[in-house]
Amino acid sequence: MSERLERLVPAEVFKAEVRAWAARVGVEYRELHLRPMVSKWASCSRRGRLTFSTDLLAQPAAFRREVIVHELLHLKLGGPRHDKRFRALMRAYLARGLGWAGEARRLPGV
Repeated sequence: MSERLERLVPAEVFKAEVRAWAARVGVEYRELHLRPMVSKWASCSRRGRLTFSTDLLAQPAAFRREVIVHELLHLKLGGPRHDKRFRALMRAYLARGLGWAGEARRLPGV
C-alpha cells in the first residue's frame, strides 16, 4: 500500500461523496459533520448523525470511500456490528472489500 497522501479534498466535495454513497447504499442520515478526531476516522449514531475526521480529507479516495461505506452500513444495519452480513455488504459495495480498514490505517500523530 502506498502511504502517499492526496491533496486535501474540499469539505463540500467530501460531503457530496457521502451523499452519493448514501443513495447507493439506500440509507438516509440526519446530520453530517467534519471535525478533528483523535483516535478514529469516523463515527455514527443510531439517530443518523455521521461524524468524519477532518484528517480523512487528506487520505486517498479509496480509503475515504471505505470509511464512508463502513459508517453508512452501520446505519443500514442498525448498529455497530462487524458480522458476516456487514462484511458481505462491504465486499458488495467496494471492489477492494476490507483492504484499507483491515490494515487499520492510523490517524496522523496517533
